[in-house]
Amino acid sequence: QVQLVEFGGGLVQAGDSRRLSCTASGRAISRFAMGWFRQAPGKEREFVARITVSGSNRYYSDSVQGRFTISRDNAKNLLSLQMNSLKPEDTAVYYCALDVRNPWGADTQSVAYDYWGQGTQVTVSS
Repeated sequence: QVQLVEFGGGLVQAGDSRRLSCTASGRAISRFAMGWFRQAPGKEREFVARITVSGSNRYYSDSVQGRFTISRDNAKNLLSLQMNSLKPEDTAVYYCALDVRNPWGADTQSVAYDYWGQGTQVTVSS
């Protein structure tokens, strides 16, 4: 069993930066791909970013490409999301997720992920 806990959310101004982190316990993350998703009020959960095992490949949604950076520190069992040039439309609850089945793939669908954190709220004011 894996427990994921996100932190770093909060209220920011448009154009600001924010770094989200996700700690994992119960299992080492070094063998698994991980991702970030977000869900805005009244909308479905959407893919944000994914990083494969060892960090060799990273994938981003079109809406965050060039502004967000996903990274991992396997030694610390830590996943991060650096968010720059934040926009009001980035307002959402952000979730980290772990994929135990496909460490090298490019899965962006939420059904591909097996473990989820409880989420952290990011609110971007204009």
